[in-house]
Amino acid sequence: MKYDRETFKGIIKSLGLVFGDIGTSPIYTLTVIFILTKPTESHVMGILSLIIWTLILVVTIEYAWLAMSLGQKGEGGTIVLKEILAPMLKSGRKVAFVTLLSYIGISLLFGDGVITPAISILSAVEGLTLIPGLETTGTRTLVIIAAIIAIVLFSLQKKGTEKVAWAFGPLMAIWFLSIAASGFISILNVPLVLGAINPYYAFKFLLENGLTGFFLLSQVILCATGGEALYADMGQLGKLPIIRAWYLVFIALLLSYLGQGSYVIQHPEAKNLLFEMVFHQAHILYVPFLVVSILATVIASQAMISGMFSIVYQGITTRVLPMLKVDYTSTKMMSQIYIDTVNWVLLISVLFVMFLFRRSEALAEAYGLAVAGTMTLTGILMTWIFYLKKNQLKTIISFLVAIVNIVFLLSSIHKIPFGGYWSVVLAIIPFSIIVIYTSGQKRLSTALKPMTLDDFLENYKLLYNRMNKIQGTALFFARDIRKIPPYITNTIFYNNIIYEDNIIVSLIKMDNPYGVSGSFKGNLAEGLRIFEIYMGYMEVIDVEMILKDSGVNEKTIFYGLEDIVTENVVWKIYSNIKKLTPAFVQFYDLPSHKLHGVLTRIEM
Repeated sequence: MKYDRETFKGIIKSLGLVFGDIGTSPIYTLTVIFILTKPTESHVMGILSLIIWTLILVVTIEYAWLAMSLGQKGEGGTIVLKEILAPMLKSGRKVAFVTLLSYIGISLLFGDGVITPAISILSAVEGLTLIPGLETTGTRTLVIIAAIIAIVLFSLQKKGTEKVAWAFGPLMAIWFLSIAASGFISILNVPLVLGAINPYYAFKFLLENGLTGFFLLSQVILCATGGEALYADMGQLGKLPIIRAWYLVFIALLLSYLGQGSYVIQHPEAKNLLFEMVFHQAHILYVPFLVVSILATVIASQAMISGMFSIVYQGITTRVLPMLKVDYTSTKMMSQIYIDTVNWVLLISVLFVMFLFRRSEALAEAYGLAVAGTMTLTGILMTWIFYLKKNQLKTIISFLVAIVNIVFLLSSIHKIPFGGYWSVVLAIIPFSIIVIYTSGQKRLSTALKPMTLDDFLENYKLLYNRMNKIQGTALFFARDIRKIPPYITNTIFYNNIIYEDNIIVSLIKMDNPYGVSGSFKGNLAEGLRIFEIYMGYMEVIDVEMILKDSGVNEKTIFYGLEDIVTENVVWKIYSNIKKLTPAFVQFYDLPSHKLHGVLTRIEM
């Protein structure tokens, strides 16, 4: 009984945290499609069939079944797929290729994270024009209202969502019940739309419409936007509640799309399908429905923003993104984080695309390319993993799903000249940062010329025995204990700063997403100890607390700073990224009154 109650709570929570994006896609998907094609009965049946089978193949099979069977300690996402696949590959080139694919996946999600709040909020706000007296509301006014909602939403991020998150699930449950009930009532008028479940209509539509039908797939994929959240958010809520919630959401979406199809057959002149259908059914309930729809789009946007924070944090801990200041918004859940830079960059980007495209149907031209790209990458990585695991059934099915994703991606490429290039531009920015930062880190590591541990110990032992020591404990940080960074050798050997107790702390990333342990690894020499912290790549850790719990009471913390001198444009960009981002010790919020930065000048 308790298990059922917990599962029910998990289902309600997942409605708010996972299904906001895909749950609000009925607001704009069919509206956009029927701007581009005539709403004849034959077309309606074909498009409905395409939508139903997209939800079955891309969301149910690809994410709810295949992807969710791949996880590390219940955690999912693009980075997780990379972390699963990389150790299975023997060739360095293959690992580099998989790493590149994961970089592209992360970058495409950023493009998604900008366009999702913009199109969701804007499409809901456009429903205001059906309210009597507001029919003549101008596009500029609608955009300003949508922008104000976005500004308020992003401004509240720093306070955290813990206090209001409990309301997300019930509100989304009301939303799904509303669109399901509305769709069901509409289906009763034209029950023949139920036949669209037969894939025959999808194939017939594509065969009869040729190239036009193929390009229309780029709008059909909008029905599956947010499908990747099933896998990406698996670690927060667990596999079972998300899958069970998806069955309910799938039925609600099915009824809504079939209902809208029924409505457009009866009213081929209709433009804003979902809102016009509800308004036609019940004038008196329209305003409450509109309020719920706006709240649903805000929740969908919130889920995307929180997801972006998590993705960036994963990027920081796996060392593919530069360190950014991270705030923890919950004392109970360390996973609830806020990243100031990401928040404001996202807001500026969202406002930019809102004012650039001005209408949801225009914005739909930029939407879908990043989604199709992300789904294609997931399909390729999954197929590769299943193949190496020698799971033939899943390999074949995953390969077929990847082919479907590639078809959607190819059909979306035609969007590039009509606004889709903004998806590419938005993805290129984080991709460039990732490539420049990771390349710069490798180049910097080589340029720093670290000292080998054996040479360091030889010099250290001579110095420690003949120098006067400073009382207390000094902490130093080194990524790899076998390679001692120059700032440590400069501090001890050239500045002759040596404490009675010197501890080199090394943070080691594990292959698993979770797990934290910290312990001493013995004495390297008199007055020199090693402390290793093992951390899962998704862990949010408190370094100071881990050290205190192990009895470390440091007097001073030394850390390295690099002054990069270069004429190379790429390395200049890398140098500026390093200057604009907080140092390691600031990222882990170590006590400022104990910190001493040691500058090393590097030529690159």
